[in-house]
Amino acid sequence: MAIIVQKFGGTSVADTARIQNVALRVKREVDAGHQVAVIVSAMSGITDKLVGYVRDVSDLTTPQQWADYDMVVSAGEQVTSGLLALALADIDIPAQSFAGWMLPMHTDNAYGKARIEEIGTESLHHCFSQGKVAVIAGFQGVSQDGRPSTLGRGGSDTSAVAIAAALGADRCDIYTDVDGVYTADPRIVHKARKLARISYEEMLELASQGSKVLQTRSVAMAMNHGVEVQVLSSFNDQPGTLLVDEEELVEKHKVTGIAYSRDEARITLTEVPNIPGVSAAIFGPLADGNINVDMIVQNVTEGGERTDITFTVPRADLPRALSALKAISSSIEYNTIHSDASVAKVSVIGVGMRSHAGVAQTMFKSLADKGINIIVISTSEIKVSVLIEEAYAELAVRTLHTAYGLDAE
Repeated sequence: MAIIVQKFGGTSVADTARIQNVALRVKREVDAGHQVAVIVSAMSGITDKLVGYVRDVSDLTTPQQWADYDMVVSAGEQVTSGLLALALADIDIPAQSFAGWMLPMHTDNAYGKARIEEIGTESLHHCFSQGKVAVIAGFQGVSQDGRPSTLGRGGSDTSAVAIAAALGADRCDIYTDVDGVYTADPRIVHKARKLARISYEEMLELASQGSKVLQTRSVAMAMNHGVEVQVLSSFNDQPGTLLVDEEELVEKHKVTGIAYSRDEARITLTEVPNIPGVSAAIFGPLADGNINVDMIVQNVTEGGERTDITFTVPRADLPRALSALKAISSSIEYNTIHSDASVAKVSVIGVGMRSHAGVAQTMFKSLADKGINIIVISTSEIKVSVLIEEAYAELAVRTLHTAYGLDAE
């Protein structure tokens, strides 16, 4: 008897008809003799609506307000978990719904972006021993203060992988509105191909660079704990994409996929003193505010006494980042601060880069041929990313997909 964890995203549970369809998918695993834990997202659009309600009444400037924010936005997943448990019972599959605090899923106190610290599994094993399916509200846990906490957008993926790891599950199936991981967003690139397998490391880069199929933290957790993850569609029975160790890939392509993100904003500080400790003084307050900094480039001015520093932050965090930087302007003594939210990041990713030269050159030439200017460049062992004007994002993705021979025949 295997333990199977299934996760269903917002579009998979968008309405009661789809929730009943999910119940039938769960029933298949139960009928196969498996113990099943199901993690669910809020019904499609519900979380956005709850966030909108919060924004109507609060600017969220204090930790207490963020704690209350989590109280509101965690409600959507609890509704879905209860509805799915009821739908399962209606087709004679015993089920029990759980909120995050009932497991409990312990997190830190970083409300809105909480990180999982420990998961209790006794209640789930007790549920299994009674022959029931455990239906768990994703995206949420319980903070050190005993309050509901949320894991950030896309956090239900993280919930699912974390619970699979805690249970020692045989497999974690992530059901979405796409039937696997593609070489690029098929809505942008019509010739994108579905991948049968992809390495954890490649998927982590794709997710972190803008692919919406899986949440970044969930992929990192799966890689660290060796959780077998499969990405499938809720709406057909086609084979999905399996996440595997790099050693299990039979063929390692130079480039596996193209990702892009519009969730970017660029900040430039000019004429910053070029002295030891200045970078820590700039990025420390951003880290304290839980603002992630991504691409960084530094240009030392003539004479070496001053430097311009450009970096990117999530677009939604731009106002908070600017506020934090302006608060330290007197101590840093930079000249001016510029920001631009009309940018996008495009990335080419593949473990084959380790053994193939010329990947970056192909990228730069292909973009130049289309008249696309590169603002910032960032690289890693299996990734090359560029920051460009947002208006050219889709053209860049299609151009690079063709340039690296990824188009389907």
